[in-house]
Amino acid sequence: MSPDYLTDTIILLTAAIAAVPLFRALGLGAVPGLLMAGILVGPTGLGLIDNVSEIGHFAEFGVVLLLFVVAIELKPSRLWLMRRLVFGLGSLQVLVTGLLVTAVVYYLLDISLRSAILIGPALALSSTAFVLQLLNEQKMLATEYGRTSVAVLLLQDLAVVPLLALVSLQVFPDLSVGEDIVFAFLQAVVILVLVILAGRYFFHPVLHWVARSKVPEIFTASAVLLVLGTAAVTEHVGLSMAMGAFIAGLLIAESAYRHQVMAEIQPFRGLLLGLFFMSMGMSLNLDYFLAHPVVSVSLVVALMLGKVAVMWGLAGVFGLRKKTGLAVALILAQSGEFALVLFALARQTNLLDEALFQQLLVVVLLSMLATPPIARLAQRLARWQDRGTVVVEEKMPSAPIVILGFGRVGHRIGQILEFAKLPYVAVDHNPSLVAAERQRGRPVFFGDTQKAEILKRAGADETRLVIVTLDDFEATEQAVSTLQQLYPGTVILARGGDLQQCRMLRRLGVKVTVSENLSASLELARSALNLLGQESRNSEAILEQFRRQYYAQIETTDASQS
Repeated sequence: MSPDYLTDTIILLTAAIAAVPLFRALGLGAVPGLLMAGILVGPTGLGLIDNVSEIGHFAEFGVVLLLFVVAIELKPSRLWLMRRLVFGLGSLQVLVTGLLVTAVVYYLLDISLRSAILIGPALALSSTAFVLQLLNEQKMLATEYGRTSVAVLLLQDLAVVPLLALVSLQVFPDLSVGEDIVFAFLQAVVILVLVILAGRYFFHPVLHWVARSKVPEIFTASAVLLVLGTAAVTEHVGLSMAMGAFIAGLLIAESAYRHQVMAEIQPFRGLLLGLFFMSMGMSLNLDYFLAHPVVSVSLVVALMLGKVAVMWGLAGVFGLRKKTGLAVALILAQSGEFALVLFALARQTNLLDEALFQQLLVVVLLSMLATPPIARLAQRLARWQDRGTVVVEEKMPSAPIVILGFGRVGHRIGQILEFAKLPYVAVDHNPSLVAAERQRGRPVFFGDTQKAEILKRAGADETRLVIVTLDDFEATEQAVSTLQQLYPGTVILARGGDLQQCRMLRRLGVKVTVSENLSASLELARSALNLLGQESRNSEAILEQFRRQYYAQIETTDASQS
């Protein structure tokens, strides 16, 4: 790495560390903090960084990973669960708002029809990352207000596919505007069909084969390769990398490996997406904004008022109460990261000139900066509503018991729980075992139980009981340590190989430990005593006495060290 890149990296990290906590403390959120950090260090700010284009190219990988994660969350079963709000309200919001904005920019602002057809739908989209973060902070994800907002966001995310295709197709001058739209729609349909076929017959078997290697670094590499490889292929055929990433996410959305892939991708996604927002801030020409402040602010106000009016009206048509509908309209009033993505792609292909690109950039960024105070008003409007039942962050099925490790011991525990009609969720790192158990209809998922993200997705933050039955004691120690660190109130039961391991687990905070060696010893001793003619009652008394003395050694060790 050259000294210039090292210096730029230090500057970007310092700016992010300084700005994001400050903006969160002010109640404005992380995304505006990243945008302002980029503006501050960019060429028209303090001028600390001037190679914005090179950083922007690297930052595109953040968008690639964002589209990948969004596609995983857009699994068909989830869309179908909220189909009325997603495909009804969401579709109408994008269509009506997109047509309205397109008409305004074409007829009143004298912008070409090709550009207007892109600008309208792009500005109709809201910020998925920003709104979900705000809803989560407000603890309103499960309300009718949160459920409706998420449904609209899901459709907006799905609408990115034809819009990305539209940007690519408009590069070809031989096609008319109508042909652009038709081809974009047909291309989206073809992509979805290919996704289903490729995911079923190619990517799932490949992930299964890689997982069998049991080398975490190789699985991480395969997850990154899946995203970047698909993105590179789509770029090679004339589409965008972002669309390729979206396809890659859809490929594994229904896979048992999706949670582990998400856990591997999230750290890269968070860092690179933050870099993307900062690069957008650095791309903003402050001189242009300062030269036209009234125009810029007026456009932002007009856009947000227009989106609120359309969304509020449509919400009433779909039966939402007035305050709930207004709250949804307010929190979705901004433009978002996908507009930035689409405008950046359009600028690269010369569909937008520099002046128009800068004006659109100002509108999007100012609308996002205005969102936090508007979101607080939306929260007050929606606070009185009853809580719903939808969980937005796609986890494994919720259950009161989580089993880490579904080998011979975990499998037996699962069977006993099934006999007792107690629901559970299991996680195991053996892909063959996971595939076999899922074919039998059991809720077993592939994942590395030592990773905090996997434990969270398994519901360890909400469950009543976690049973650790891993064969590897080091993995057991790590899983228990992570659980105790993140969820100290969780009741943990764990298996140990011998007395020493049981003592170690108790010191780590496990409530109940069971020695596997002792269990085998007791069974063999019981058989020996019976064969030697010992009365059954005496045999059981002897074995019970020994068992109590054995486990008393663990209790004594705990007491002596406390």
